Amino acid sequence: MKKLNEGQKGAVYRVKSVMVDERLTRRLEALGVNEGTTVTLMNKKGSGTLIIKVRGTRLALGRKIAEGIEIEEEPQNGR
Repeated sequence: MKKLNEGQKGAVYRVKSVMVDERLTRRLEALGVNEGTTVTLMNKKGSGTLIIKVRGTRLALGRKIAEGIEIEEEPQNGR
């Protein structure tokens, strides 16, 4: 299973699971990052910080958080 921090810039992924601290999991769910959500990896910084786009909103995630989010490739339907 691939982790979010292993994703490619510009690619679209579907969140399979979120395995971080329970408090953090609730916060991510409130921001729209939960199982089944589609996310776009906008940018990857050298420090491990990621910028993702979720439901029209950009979020910055630290390396530790990104390592706790499992993803799968989102098939592109005729795009």
